[in-house]
Amino acid sequence: MKPILFGVVALFAFFLNGCDVPKKNSKPPVTLRVATFNVSMDASNYLPAEKWQSEGAQALPSALAQQHSQVRAIAEIIQHVRPDIIVLNEFDYLPDAQVLEIFRKEFLAVSQNGEAPIDYPHSFIAPVNTGRASPFDLNRDGEASGVGDDAWGYGNYEGQYGMAVLSKYPIDQAATRTFQFFKWRDLPGALQPLVPNTHEPWYSATAWAQMPLSSKSHWDVMLDVDGYPLHLLVSHPTPPVFDGDENRNGRRNHDEVRFWHEYISDLDTQYIYDDQGRRGGLPEAQRFIIAGDLNASIESADNVPGTIEQLLEHPAVQGDFVPESAGGKAHTPDNPLAAQHTAGWRKRADYVLPSSYGIRIIDGGVFWPTSAEAKADLVADRERSSDHRLVWLDIQLQ
Repeated sequence: MKPILFGVVALFAFFLNGCDVPKKNSKPPVTLRVATFNVSMDASNYLPAEKWQSEGAQALPSALAQQHSQVRAIAEIIQHVRPDIIVLNEFDYLPDAQVLEIFRKEFLAVSQNGEAPIDYPHSFIAPVNTGRASPFDLNRDGEASGVGDDAWGYGNYEGQYGMAVLSKYPIDQAATRTFQFFKWRDLPGALQPLVPNTHEPWYSATAWAQMPLSSKSHWDVMLDVDGYPLHLLVSHPTPPVFDGDENRNGRRNHDEVRFWHEYISDLDTQYIYDDQGRRGGLPEAQRFIIAGDLNASIESADNVPGTIEQLLEHPAVQGDFVPESAGGKAHTPDNPLAAQHTAGWRKRADYVLPSSYGIRIIDGGVFWPTSAEAKADLVADRERSSDHRLVWLDIQLQ
């Protein structure tokens, strides 16, 4: 280098070192795969209906102990898709049975049909309202049975249709929030069911005062993804069917979905309280993913109009990207939206919806092979695995 040019470069470097030059963010983006899967791991997949109430609570432990083929198929699907974080819906909550730990160690961590084992060192599971007995005649059939649709959430035994989260990344258990006991009446503008053709409330005043919003629960699971905080917003609203003209399930489904709309909005959300006694919704500028079987579809006439649009059209949500599958398209070839379906009953019900803030969508899909593709037998029917399909999204945290 010539002496004059060397001096110019050295002088420029001197001034740069002496100035407060902004530095780029040193934290690199993180890419990961997030999934949701209604695994149908409850008594209705293992026992005849007449035994659901009497023996249902032991159905999943028994299925795990017997290495049930349906459980192995569920594990094989998860191993094949290999999500870093996965939400499991309809995974029974049984506090003394350690079913999640058994599933993790004896199925996911063991090769299924040649798939590589997968390890999830972090997990979250908590009680749900399904099967939790109420003292009221909630279905107005003249009997307060405490089970079925007289429970706080429909269930034949406590913990049926529970939820769980498995993660390769640490979960901050102390920062995680649950909303199992948030009252439906405390949601502003709650769609309280009415007796048809009257203005009489469907539920008695004492029942309505105690009725939880969540048919299962709502969770804000706090994850640390290589230094990026990520809120996983998990729920499984009740199906908007199995009721009458009062539409008590449809209205509850709508408001269970609306809870997340309120939670992520720039509103006064001090009315929201969690089971830990903390108030308020999600602060601004947070990365989140809404995940689960929301039992709501733009195609469904059973949903209260606009139910899922509350999230798909929310400015804080990236609702435009829709995961698809060739198998779903082939399942209902005359339906232009069939590729988007996530359930064998021909609707999009399961969602992985990332925040607009701090997340870039890379790719996504629905595990639904066509009959000509490998592993098609895994989705042959509900008895083989589930009536739902695993939905996944590849994202980058920025």
